[in-house]
Amino acid sequence: MSSPNNHIDYIEFKTHDLEKTKAFYSSAFGWTFTDYGSEYIAFSHSGLEGGFEKTDEPIVNGVLVVLYHTNLEQCIETIKKAGGTISVPIFTFPGGKRFQFKDPSGNELAVWLED
Repeated sequence: MSSPNNHIDYIEFKTHDLEKTKAFYSSAFGWTFTDYGSEYIAFSHSGLEGGFEKTDEPIVNGVLVVLYHTNLEQCIETIKKAGGTISVPIFTFPGGKRFQFKDPSGNELAVWLED
């Protein structure tokens, strides 16, 4: 079931090692994981759904808050009018599509739509 528009729906972290990350969070907190290829894992049983994206880059701000909206194009226009900028245009992934934006302070968030 989809979340209401504009609610925080998902959170993404960066990691250098998916297997170590899974081992840590499952052992420390009892989270469960679903693998999506060699670059991404989703977690559940944490209070909020989320995932970890593998990266080789230094992790500076490793969290991406993901909002939900039923009309990505409309949401993009609203963000632009409010003073935000689109940092990653709409792209598809298994289960939906999303884009990323930066608020006027430079914080990056994402908005997604379920297939």
